[in-house]
Parts: sequence; structure tokens; C-alpha cells
Amino acid sequence: MLDTSARLLRLLSLLQSPREWPGSELADRLGVSGRTVRNDIERLRTLGYPVDATRGSTGGYRLAAGSAMPPLLLDDEEAVAVTVALRNVAQSALAGMEDTSSRALAKLEQVLPSRLRRRVRTLQRYAVPVPADRPAPETDTELLMTLTAACRDHERLRLDYRDHSGTSARRLVEPQRVVNWGRRWYLVAWDVDRDAWRTFRVDRITPRLPAGPRFAPREDPDGNAAAYVAGRASAAAWRHHARVTVHAPAPAVLERINPAVGTVETVDAETCVLDTGADSLDSLAVHLGMLGFDFTVTEPAGLVTHLRELAARYARSTEGSSPAASSR
Repeated sequence: MLDTSARLLRLLSLLQSPREWPGSELADRLGVSGRTVRNDIERLRTLGYPVDATRGSTGGYRLAAGSAMPPLLLDDEEAVAVTVALRNVAQSALAGMEDTSSRALAKLEQVLPSRLRRRVRTLQRYAVPVPADRPAPETDTELLMTLTAACRDHERLRLDYRDHSGTSARRLVEPQRVVNWGRRWYLVAWDVDRDAWRTFRVDRITPRLPAGPRFAPREDPDGNAAAYVAGRASAAAWRHHARVTVHAPAPAVLERINPAVGTVETVDAETCVLDTGADSLDSLAVHLGMLGFDFTVTEPAGLVTHLRELAARYARSTEGSSPAASSR
């Protein structure tokens, strides 16, 4: 049988899971009587842990939110997951969170058993994120909290928004979601004056408080706010845009691309139009070639010329090869 201190820690660990525990089940887990469980619950309450109790066949005990943060008891997998997450936040572009997460990380790593510390270091060493090609703009934590609170409460926001040239304009929006994409944060909102969905880079937003009146919530644009941002954020960064007729059904093309690659419009049962782009004509040509379908490009003219040059190069590369040789 566990001694009192060890039993209290075990009981606290069980109560921190998001469920209610019948007294009989806690007694079985701890190997004690129901009376001992009730006494231990009272000890935890005396120590400042708010343990709620409900009666009835479906009732039980659970740890409620209190005025102070109690010590957390994590199993091995939870400890590794939290440590890795804190490391990622410490390296993020979220202003004000680097120091806080670093302090929390230092406390957690100090008490990690050596076996878990080695697992965390192995993950950090061999699971390497793709670095950004330029420093990410910092985003203020309080600003994110303001925007997410407006999304939660369905309150209109008046904001000043700076475009890429630095010009500021007043906008009135109904905030929907805040999305993290490519080391940047974006606000997805219904633009009241333009009567359409828009995305706003959070680091370019200056909200004007207090928030406005409440509005009726809407469905996410395209049914998925993250996909909506992915498509528009990627398109905004493309140097070369193309509108391509693909000789295949739209559903078949959609299975081979993600929202960051482009958008697909149905023409008829066997044809669709793909709006896509890339940083270079070479990359664009490769992406189109990997679709696996015939396609027709009419614009831009530079891409048409580039594809003709590639076609001639590929044709020259097979000159003199017999069909039998190429099939082996």
C-alpha cells in the first residue's frame, strides 16, 4: 500500500485528468477504502486544491479550477510533449512569449528524469524545422488575445491596417479566426464595407478599442479557415502566376494539390481551371508536370515560352533512343 504522501500525489495525478472519478474507482486504483479516499480528498482541499464532488450514480470527484496554479503531475509521454512544445514556442515569433516559455522550459527540464531528458534532446537534434528564408515579424501576445477574444465573443472590430507599402487604412470587420501559417499570424474576418471575406496579417493590425456591437456568427470561408489562409498567403508570395486549363475533372485535380498550391474551378465534367503560381518558372513547370494530367497554358507568356523550351530539351534528350530501349 502506498504511504500517505505518495497516495496523495497519486490521487492528485488521477484527479487532473479531464473526467469525474467515482469514489469506488479511486479506492480500487489506490488500494484503500472509500473512507480513506474521502479523507484524502479533504487533505487535498486543506492544501488548497479545489476538488468538486457530485452525488448520484454518475457522480464523483474532479479537480476544479482554483485561484492558483497547482503543481502538475505528468506521465512520461506528456512530459516529453510539453517540453518539445515549450522549445518550439521559445523559438517562435510570438513577442513576449520567448522569455516566459524559456523559464517554464528550464523548470521542466530541471526535474526531468535522465531517460526523458535524453528523449527530448534526441527529438530536438534530429527533428529539425524548415528555417524561414527571412526573419518572421514579431506578433504581440496581447494583440493576439484581443483578436481571439473578439472572435470568441462575435464582436465587430475597428482597426487600422497597414498594407505592404506601409499605407494605413481604417477597416470594420467581423473577426472569425486567427490562423498561424508560415511563421506568420493572420486574422480571417468578414470585411463589412467590402461585403466579403478578407485575411489580415496580424503584425500589420492596430485595433481600435473598445470593440463594436455583436454580430451573428458565420461559417468559416470555404468551410476551412486554415485552408483559406493557406491559399491566399501562398498566392500573395508568388512571383509568377498562371491560369491553366487542366483536361481532367476538378475532383481528380483537387486530390493532387493542397490549398497552398492553388485553387480549382470546374468548367465541365472533364475540364477545370487551375489558378496557381510559384517563385520561379522552373518550379511552376515542375508542379504542372507532376499533376499527371494534360493541360493547356495560355498565360503568362513567359511560362508558355519556358514550357516550349523544356519540351524541346526533353525531346532532344531522347533522340536516337529506340522504343525498345526506352521501355526496358
